[in-house]
Amino acid sequence: MEVKTFDIEAIRRDFPVLDQEVNGYPLVYLDNAATSQKPTVVVDSLRDYYLKINSNIHRGVHHLSQVATDAFEQTREKVRDFINAEHSHEIIFTSGTTEGINLVAHVLGKKVIEPWHEILISEMEHHSNIVPWQLLAEYTGAKLVTIPITDEGELDMEEYHTLLNENTAIVAVSHISNSLGTINPVKEIIASAHEVNAWVLIDGAQSAPHMRIDVRDLDADFYVFSAHKMCGPTGVGVLYGKESILNELPPYKGGGEMISEVSMEKSTYADLPHKFEAGTPNIGEVVAFKSALDYLDEVGLENIAAYEHELLAYAMEKLSTIEGIVFHGTAKKKTSVISFNLKGIHPYDVGMILDKLGVAVRTGHHCTQPVMKRYDIPGTVRASMAFYNTKEEIDRLYNAVLKAQQMLS
Repeated sequence: MEVKTFDIEAIRRDFPVLDQEVNGYPLVYLDNAATSQKPTVVVDSLRDYYLKINSNIHRGVHHLSQVATDAFEQTREKVRDFINAEHSHEIIFTSGTTEGINLVAHVLGKKVIEPWHEILISEMEHHSNIVPWQLLAEYTGAKLVTIPITDEGELDMEEYHTLLNENTAIVAVSHISNSLGTINPVKEIIASAHEVNAWVLIDGAQSAPHMRIDVRDLDADFYVFSAHKMCGPTGVGVLYGKESILNELPPYKGGGEMISEVSMEKSTYADLPHKFEAGTPNIGEVVAFKSALDYLDEVGLENIAAYEHELLAYAMEKLSTIEGIVFHGTAKKKTSVISFNLKGIHPYDVGMILDKLGVAVRTGHHCTQPVMKRYDIPGTVRASMAFYNTKEEIDRLYNAVLKAQQMLS
């Protein structure tokens, strides 16, 4: 894939946080899988909301409430377009990916899941896509089944097809692994699950920032992701769900906004999307999220994917020359995440040295302890790149890893 228009210096000027020193060194921020940095336009949008149009939404008849409501709903429509959903009311705003998964698991437990059902997840999932399903299984008596991963960090698709059966009620897998960078074949996963009438939830926290998502092409039943990994504010997430399924499911939380009529005897519920959006939402941050999506569209998701692939290839080529480095996650299809260890050295110690040299990486289990158990390691050093990183920063990472190895061996 060719990058057609990509002015990296202009892009970096949009992110003032990158222009600073840490411990006397220019900052190299390679912790983007945890959270991305925010361009000035997003910060300005959030500031403008609170200074100019701050008001509660949907129920007010006064000017500020109507302006704030319009801005909030414009973000919903932007998200709909961004992921190619059919209806804007299929977009539910949450606090993040974690709440989106918990919402689905909770409401399925109220109405859908029976003791004879099976819930299918993978060994590479983030804890946010494991624990809610464990809780659901405990609550309902359903069986939790795990798709194993290979030595390369890919899903064992042969075993996945074997595990699917008429008792499978829902499959929940990540589009991209946060700790391995593996891009999973989610379209195949969804199609196969639908053959046994199972629903599928895709954790898109790591995919939405890096590639174009088309929920209708995937035929996903649920798709969840977070704004803060997409140059947007923290505290905002999206749950996409098919209209027919969301209409069938009961509410998640009770309170204002999600009701139609309330009496002391009984309440009826609002139509989508409000049925799942109880209480006052994170209004300013949702409004600013639109600016983040506009910014990503302006840069171009295709350009982002191509440029980040170049960074990944360059980083792998450089780091592979280091004697004693061990990579975890060598799938054929990967995004810009590299997890590695240096033989005989704890990953935390490597991360500490890198920080002293101004290089920000993540160390530990990355909320994927089953992955670390699979490879019998305490954790990894994870360098995760974004479209505002440069090859010069990869060189800094390479030199810092060499320095850490020299100091710690």
